[in-house]
Amino acid sequence: MTTDRTAFDPTRVAYLSGRFAPVTEEVDAVDLEIEGRLPDELDGLYLRNGPNPRFTPIGSYLYPLDGDGMLHGVWMSGGRARYRNRFVRTPGVLAEEKAGHALWGGLESMITPDAEQVGPDLAGTFKDLPDINVVRHAGRLLALAESACPFRISPGLETVGRETFDGALPAGITAHPKVDPVTGEMAVFRYDLEPPWLTWSLIGPTGTVVAGPTPVPGVDEPLMIHDMALTARHLVLVLAPAFFDLAAALHGGSLIDWRPESGTRVALVPRDGGPVRWASDEAFWMWHTVNAYDASDVSLDQADPRVVLDYVQWPRLDLGPSADRAGARSGPEAGRGLVRAVVDPGTGRVHRTLVDDARVEFPRVDDRRIGRRHRRIAVAADSGTTEGLLPGEFDAVRWYDTDHPQDGPVEWRGGNLSLGEPAFAAEPGRPGEDDGYWLTFATDRTDGSSSLLVIPARDPASGPVARLRIPVRVPLGLHGVWLPTQE
Repeated sequence: MTTDRTAFDPTRVAYLSGRFAPVTEEVDAVDLEIEGRLPDELDGLYLRNGPNPRFTPIGSYLYPLDGDGMLHGVWMSGGRARYRNRFVRTPGVLAEEKAGHALWGGLESMITPDAEQVGPDLAGTFKDLPDINVVRHAGRLLALAESACPFRISPGLETVGRETFDGALPAGITAHPKVDPVTGEMAVFRYDLEPPWLTWSLIGPTGTVVAGPTPVPGVDEPLMIHDMALTARHLVLVLAPAFFDLAAALHGGSLIDWRPESGTRVALVPRDGGPVRWASDEAFWMWHTVNAYDASDVSLDQADPRVVLDYVQWPRLDLGPSADRAGARSGPEAGRGLVRAVVDPGTGRVHRTLVDDARVEFPRVDDRRIGRRHRRIAVAADSGTTEGLLPGEFDAVRWYDTDHPQDGPVEWRGGNLSLGEPAFAAEPGRPGEDDGYWLTFATDRTDGSSSLLVIPARDPASGPVARLRIPVRVPLGLHGVWLPTQE
């Protein structure tokens, strides 16, 4: 498809400038400068992914879905650290590098190259965008896209190629799979623009697909689902009324049709393949889950437990320029914040409790608690003291104790620093949720310098015990993971 490329001005897109501006240089740096002391017990790799266009975008740019993937890795061992960043080199990125400029437009413009530009295999196709998340499972390191094939990455962050799980999942998976720390299974879903609209699968601890892809019944048109949760018994899928409207997008309208009258539904998908149970509520949108677990205070049927789901709630899904308006800080926004929902499959009801109405996102727990009851939640937060933060940009980190919610959150403010998602790095051999450190990239708004912060989980309000100076700016991005050398 071709369109008037001059109608799009990338200099007017906030997510292509400032702290979000892409970088094009791939850097290797050893013996990073460390302010403070890097704990000796941290031995592993902190790896983060995020949108980073290889060349100046054409047609459109829709954050956070558009943009090539770039991986930023910080290896730590013996109190020392090194850094490396690499593009995820998909076939599209390689073709654009050969051409020296962008060939694909953003999702909203739907510009695709012809055979003369890229050859018959890539002509008319959409570009792979494994720019959202990263996971390690069954010896595979994967850069993850929004409901498409991930790309396998080498230990040195070089791109190996598209991962289809030995051909069992050729259409791809979600950007937010969940790995069960007890069984080693990885649960995934995928939404599509054609039937079957929504499927789920289980990938065993050896990397073999052991269930699925299985269609989720009761879904009869395409809709967007960004994240999921997992319990010991269920996949938890939250279906907000964010329906795709390709006809509108082709004529300059919005790609997403928000229909609040349809409400939001929650699907509890049994991992053993049993019947899907549904619950419903008024409309809300969810980008990210915190975690979920099967409640101990079960309903009357012991085989039918309630599910507790913690997540970050938004009143609706907004993308593009409207997201800027939705993220502007003009007082509390109804229905926004950290929420605990109790889903009762027996009654089909969802009971929601607002834990904190602050502007927060990127929630995380100790990954060893995925699918089981958790106590500690960390989020990136807006302290309310910094003007001009964009949606997806934060100046604080908050922590919550779910065992003592009356105590309220603990917060560390970054001052001039814009902060990203926190990720937990456990101390080896220590099982507690506060036995470790929280890691997050930070960028100074005054000079553009970046660092990796190491914050003690036992006393997070005291701030970083170490700041690892990154020799280049790390653009504000999306999701990361701590990968210990020994697991």
